Amino acid sequence: MKTILLTVVLGVAVIAVAQGAGQPAQGQPAAQPTSSVNPQTGSVNPPTGSVNPPTGQAAQSTQPAAPVIKDPAEYNAYVSAVQQKDNTAKISGLEAFLTQYPNSVMKNQAYEILMGTYQQTGNIKKTLETATKLVTADACNERGLALLAYFDRLQAQNGDPNAKQLLVDGKKYAQQGLDCLPKFNKPDGTSDPDFQKMKDQMTSIYNAAIGIACLQDKDYGCAITHLRSAVDANPTDFSVVYPLALAYWPDAKTPTTPDNSVNAIWFAARASAVAPAQAQAQIEKYARSLYVRFHGDPDGWTDVLAKAKAESTTPADLAGLIKPAPTPAEQAHKMVADTADSAGKVHPEKLDFATWEFVLTNGAKEDQDSVWDGIKDKDGKVVVEGIKGKAVQMNGTIISTTPTEFQIAGSSDDIDAKKADITLQFEDKIPAKLIPKDGASFDFQGEPASYTPSPFMMVMEKGRLLNKPAATPAKKPPVHHKPATGQ
Repeated sequence: MKTILLTVVLGVAVIAVAQGAGQPAQGQPAAQPTSSVNPQTGSVNPPTGSVNPPTGQAAQSTQPAAPVIKDPAEYNAYVSAVQQKDNTAKISGLEAFLTQYPNSVMKNQAYEILMGTYQQTGNIKKTLETATKLVTADACNERGLALLAYFDRLQAQNGDPNAKQLLVDGKKYAQQGLDCLPKFNKPDGTSDPDFQKMKDQMTSIYNAAIGIACLQDKDYGCAITHLRSAVDANPTDFSVVYPLALAYWPDAKTPTTPDNSVNAIWFAARASAVAPAQAQAQIEKYARSLYVRFHGDPDGWTDVLAKAKAESTTPADLAGLIKPAPTPAEQAHKMVADTADSAGKVHPEKLDFATWEFVLTNGAKEDQDSVWDGIKDKDGKVVVEGIKGKAVQMNGTIISTTPTEFQIAGSSDDIDAKKADITLQFEDKIPAKLIPKDGASFDFQGEPASYTPSPFMMVMEKGRLLNKPAATPAKKPPVHHKPATGQ
């Protein structure tokens, strides 16, 4: 399942950027361009997901003082370029302006407009090249940092051959963006709620880039911290929801902490809910496998999946919704309780020897005593049904023998492991011809006398072999053939 993360095919989102630039008067502060960004949905195949590119107006400037163009030729070149209606002409004009005036006070604004124009034309390569130049000139340009972090992450998840370096770069830009965000000035004309929304979205972009990079570096603590933040902000974005599940439980074959297991199951279920149709069955199967491994069986899985499909937020009672498999002691208690009659009396005769062994090894003392006391009464007599005299009848496999004591495997697991779990003691020596060979299966009876829980061993006294020795075949008289005679 982990390989899906790197086989996501994400269509590069084209962001429409509406740019406006006033014509600055010569020697006056230049009108600072703004960029209004509308997100588009990236298509994914398979698995797929909706991706939210950076949105919001670009910062007009991270500097408190507005720039002023003093050179008339520079002024005219800038205004001529930004006022072009045709994108090709605007790109040409801005590239020429930046080449001719590399130290212009309007350099950062020119890069922003050029970056947005390339973005409008769908030229992602030139968009990112321009964004790189922009953040080189202005290390805290949030618009450029967000674009670089966003697209570097998507290209890496899209299986780009240079994915490793893209994730390194994306993480660098994302951390830079987070560090600079407290200094990000609100663009003129932007309301406080819109500005907060813009910063929240940028934060989510940065966290996603850092989280994916950390996941690929197997820094799971870092991945969980940043991807969880990104998922909380974008609960329907498959490209971060599924990686978050992997961060919580990186190797499905290796147990993880209970808290991480619960979160991995939930976000894997959520990933199946937000994945595209063609990927849902595969992701759902993976999520179910995590649930069964943690819970012990599929009981309750349909409820978890239904809730994951219906709710985008993480339930407050997640630990109550996704419970771990019962402990051996809990399983033993249920085994004992299931034999109880309406009066509450335990009937261990309803359990086989392997279950006795499990309860007497793993159960709480109360459950151990209830089984053992059900086998023997207060006087030490065997009271289990299905006995002859005072002895329990059983079948087992010989592990080793002496004339007065057999080591026997009674449970199927111990038979497979060739491990004794019963010591059968005899009052008299057994004739050698009656002793079964090692590995032989045979019937016997004995009176349970004592046991040790770990490693489990039940001692049975007054042993008796129930298999009758095979009868010695009667000797037949030799057959005499008459010699053939000739004609």
